[in-house]
Amino acid sequence: MRTLLLSAIVSGCFVSFAGEAIAQSASPSANASRFGIAVVDVSYIFKNYSQFKSSMEAMKSEMETAEGQLKGDRDAIVAKEELRKQYNPGSAEYKRLDEEMARLKAEFNLKAGRIRKNFLEREATVYYQTYLEVSKAVKYYAQQHSIGLVLRFNGDQVDPNLREDVLRAINKPVVHQNNIDITPDVLALLNRGGGVPGGAAPTAGRQPPTKR
Repeated sequence: MRTLLLSAIVSGCFVSFAGEAIAQSASPSANASRFGIAVVDVSYIFKNYSQFKSSMEAMKSEMETAEGQLKGDRDAIVAKEELRKQYNPGSAEYKRLDEEMARLKAEFNLKAGRIRKNFLEREATVYYQTYLEVSKAVKYYAQQHSIGLVLRFNGDQVDPNLREDVLRAINKPVVHQNNIDITPDVLALLNRGGGVPGGAAPTAGRQPPTKR
């Protein structure tokens, strides 16, 4: 009886440990190849794709420089306005400064508009190019792992106190996924070289960064 009890305990521990090891080793995408279907969080990839983040940081730095230049132009207009106040509205100097201010304001608005349009166009280009890279990486990963369908989903945690989060949770197309989230794998594929490698499959057994 004691031997049987000891065997049962040992067997139970072995099963428990084995189950724990399987649970620990299971990656977010463990069942994607098995089911032939996967989900990917594109928004999460954009937030964590190093090349995209670098591009946006560079643009942010350029925008700050441009804003500094525009601030200098605004300060010049304000200085002209203060100088104008020193003259009577009907005086020739007042009229001259008034015309000069009108010209400076028009030039400022045109310059600010051009800068804003330029940055918006460049930002749109960066987003589009990044989306193409992500789509290409997803397609490549799916082909390498015999996945026939990849759905887009949002894996962010829902805050029940925020109405927007609750509505997003209610309207999300993917209600449940069983370890078919390939987001970490695709992100690792992109961050390893900023794109899809030339024909090399993702490294087997490599654990990508934990997602959320």
